[in-house]
Amino acid sequence: MPTLEAWRFTLLGYQVGLAQPLYLGLLLLGLLLGLLALLKALGRRTRLSSLIAERHVTALAPGVSVWRPAVQGGLYGVGLMLFGLALAQPQCGTKSELTKRRGIDVVVALDASKSMLARDVQPSRLDRARLELNTLLDELKGDRAGLVVFAGDAFVQSPLTSDYSAVKLFLRAVDPDSMPQGGTNVGAALKLAKQVLDNADRGSKERVVVLLSDGEDLTGEVREATEALKDANVQVLAVGVGSDSGEPIPVYDRRGEFVDYKKDSNGDTVITRLDRAGLTAIADATGGAFFYQPNGVAMGQVVERIDQLQKSELESRVTVRYDERFQWFAVPGLVLLVLGMALIPSRRRAA
Repeated sequence: MPTLEAWRFTLLGYQVGLAQPLYLGLLLLGLLLGLLALLKALGRRTRLSSLIAERHVTALAPGVSVWRPAVQGGLYGVGLMLFGLALAQPQCGTKSELTKRRGIDVVVALDASKSMLARDVQPSRLDRARLELNTLLDELKGDRAGLVVFAGDAFVQSPLTSDYSAVKLFLRAVDPDSMPQGGTNVGAALKLAKQVLDNADRGSKERVVVLLSDGEDLTGEVREATEALKDANVQVLAVGVGSDSGEPIPVYDRRGEFVDYKKDSNGDTVITRLDRAGLTAIADATGGAFFYQPNGVAMGQVVERIDQLQKSELESRVTVRYDERFQWFAVPGLVLLVLGMALIPSRRRAA
């Protein structure tokens, strides 16, 4: 159900608010129900008066009540209005609390090179990497996450943040066809990930780089990058995406339709394979670990590894909590609805 921004205002010197003002629409519905009940009662009285003289109503139509249905509808209407106020979450009064968020800093280095379009894992390597990263973001608790995307060069797609939904939004925009430089430069991605961690405000004691790639490195910067990460006590948790058997790299046109497979300078089809040994070497060199699940999601094991690390205080701030007062309206609303159900519209029915 869509939500509106909470309403906050001051009433008689008290901080008052409605957390879910959209439910105030039930007030209109309750008022409409009460008016319909009243109009129905007046119409019933008019029809009865046109058929029977007023002095003979008691004798000819004993037990028939004109106003009981109106009272019953009114009870239902007012009860519904009170429930609408309760669902709108009225709040009165505030309390200040000091909240501390503890966790670690995690930078994900995502391979967005052309080889990630291969379909040796379904639906493609890149889509499987997105699934892995979404799983990680869903499991993180209090940690800050950033995103570095790389092909022949690397750039920061999302800075360190605890807003995981923002990282997911940036993740959806990753496209190998929009990368400024082709190739695969794992070393540049690792260097940039370290730079993001070093520039973090109030950085955590434990820091991690999660590398999502098929491991095919076409440049020679990896050793330098891993040595720098090891000296900074930053672990690389590498997640392999792809297969050992290999797969050709599909080529698509501007409309996203398959055209052919990528060829080398000799006209032979290029086969891309998972470099399990290369990714394992990167992880081992930094004290990290390599994870691979050919038919499943490996990120669960990565989350377990992250949870074992020492958490640091990343943020401390004073938050204002509003006191909930929904029970002031929910209880009398329930009472009115029960009374409405107990009220019999006609004494004749009771007989």
